[in-house]
Amino acid sequence: MRLILMFDLPTNTSTDKKNYNTFKKHIVNLGFCMLQYSIYTRIVKNNDDADKYIHRLKYNIPPKGSIRLLKITEKQYSNMLILQGNITYSEQLLENINQIIDL
Repeated sequence: MRLILMFDLPTNTSTDKKNYNTFKKHIVNLGFCMLQYSIYTRIVKNNDDADKYIHRLKYNIPPKGSIRLLKITEKQYSNMLILQGNITYSEQLLENINQIIDL
């Protein structure tokens, strides 16, 4: 299962920038990896694990901006189409690990 976190946070004032940086550090510390700018993903074991991370995210939400979260299965994630660009470094690592496990 995957959590996909998408956010648009203001960076107009120094306080906004501080809130943005604090939130970004928080999600990285929670184990989220950047998929694209302002889109981060994290693998979770099950719904209980997902709920744990959702609670931790809700506890550290900045006062302004838009934050959305999707919970999807690995099968749904693997069906994602890349229309332009390449897979990320972390996706390459996971793909290699999955190939080793499948052997």
